[in-house]
Amino acid sequence: MDEHGLSRPARPLSPWPWLASLGLVVLTVVLLKIEGRVWWCECRAVRPWVSDVWSNHCSQHLLDPYSITHISHGLIFFGVMALLWPRSRMAWRLAAAIAITASWEVLENSPWVIDRYRETTMSQDYLGDSAVNATGDILSCVAGFYIARAVGLLWSVGIFVATEVGLLFVMRDNLTLNVVMLLYPVEAIKTWQSAGQPGAG
Repeated sequence: MDEHGLSRPARPLSPWPWLASLGLVVLTVVLLKIEGRVWWCECRAVRPWVSDVWSNHCSQHLLDPYSITHISHGLIFFGVMALLWPRSRMAWRLAAAIAITASWEVLENSPWVIDRYRETTMSQDYLGDSAVNATGDILSCVAGFYIARAVGLLWSVGIFVATEVGLLFVMRDNLTLNVVMLLYPVEAIKTWQSAGQPGAG
């Protein structure tokens, strides 16, 4: 309402944040191909979802259990963007979240980080993500962002905690352990995680 009690017209939706988001995804795929990532799993099978984190199919198809950790990224980024840019349009907040997760996808698939994963985490056979899997990770982050928008802060925290605990029991890994083992590896954690590998022990 203005000072005369009349409704102000809604601001027209700008296409720029959506174009920026799309451009970021395309740029990510281009950079991943430059890094030598394959388009899809070299097995040539089309599997939208792969459940076995110990299989060489993990990180090669569209979605896998680690996609759930990228949903957690979206939950976190929504809260961070709301805190940092409370007056910005939601579409620009989403574009910023995509920029962060896309940057990580490129960094994650650099030779240094791939070697780091192989040396310090349970992913000893990690070869990097396929371009399709990286795209699925970005889309999972977007899904988490919209989930957080729909359910609010308290439910977002609850979902984050529930998924972290669930992943810990299902595959002995989650976002928290992934970050810990990448930055400050703990041999006892790595031994416990490796014990969950089929055929171990």
